[in-house]
Amino acid sequence: MFIDLRSDTVTKPSKSMLEAIMDAKVGDDVFREDPTVNKLEKYISKMFGKEQALFFPSGTMANQTALKLHTNPGDQVICDKYAHIYNYESGGASFNSGVSCNLIDGNRGMFTAKQVEEAINPEAYYYSKTSLVAIENTTNKGGGACWSFDEIKKIKTVCDKNKLGLHLDGARLWNALVEKKETPNQYGEIFDTISVCLSKGLGCPVGSLLVGNSEIMKDALRIRKIFGGNMRQVGYLAAAGLFALENNMENLKEDHKKAIEIGAELAKLSIIKTVEPIETNIVVFQLNDDVDENLFMTLLANKNIHIISMGSRKLRMATHLDYTDIMHERLIYELKSL
Repeated sequence: MFIDLRSDTVTKPSKSMLEAIMDAKVGDDVFREDPTVNKLEKYISKMFGKEQALFFPSGTMANQTALKLHTNPGDQVICDKYAHIYNYESGGASFNSGVSCNLIDGNRGMFTAKQVEEAINPEAYYYSKTSLVAIENTTNKGGGACWSFDEIKKIKTVCDKNKLGLHLDGARLWNALVEKKETPNQYGEIFDTISVCLSKGLGCPVGSLLVGNSEIMKDALRIRKIFGGNMRQVGYLAAAGLFALENNMENLKEDHKKAIEIGAELAKLSIIKTVEPIETNIVVFQLNDDVDENLFMTLLANKNIHIISMGSRKLRMATHLDYTDIMHERLIYELKSL
């Protein structure tokens, strides 16, 4: 039995999703004539109460397009030191948009409105112009932590006061919505742009979307083209997204439950220094200083359990749609016997 907990991106389409893919009506999306893509974009924009949505092949491209829409070269983006747009998008913020990141030292990838206010550069010409605040919910490097919506509203007030854009990297927003019992429309009212991913907890093979109102999104299609993101009969992938949104959302609760159970077992092991608080489907834990990280991961791999390292003896497991009850029982058994 191969137990793959490296990421929630490792899922494969179910039989029902494959049937939805094969039944999709398609057209040339470059001409904006793919009916299934158009349906998905309308579905998502309505869900968030926004005027427009655009389908992307990846969450990174959706985020990078948002940065481009909000900024000019030389501007500065405020984000957390754990932010995906800073750590895991290959330096795209500087390469694609010519912007720098002012990194906030937050708590598990989350920061406060007061910290945002303090991070905004003065108006003086020798400072870079602060133009955007970017939030990631849930936080990947922060262990799947969910933001306080009250704090997000306070940050929005700071952004409005200082005429700053507000972008949400919502790669795992679905997990936060389910866990906190929040709605997409709540987020649509606060954020100028939101990226959401279909290929993580929802189990799609490919796809993300960027949503916003028409004014901010007017150049999104052109920027996607510049980034090489235009696609043709992509309705087959959009059909997977529609299927997932209608059928796979509730399963996220089960992912969260399993993650909490994994964390509880890890916390019992003497070789584990800390297990970060678990709210959603990500388990981040740190080994004791005298434990060899590679040896630990090899030990698990020899039992067909695969996880990833985040550096400095910090490791991650992510539960997902293809992580079955039988796999979970086996993992718990193996952790008990370590």
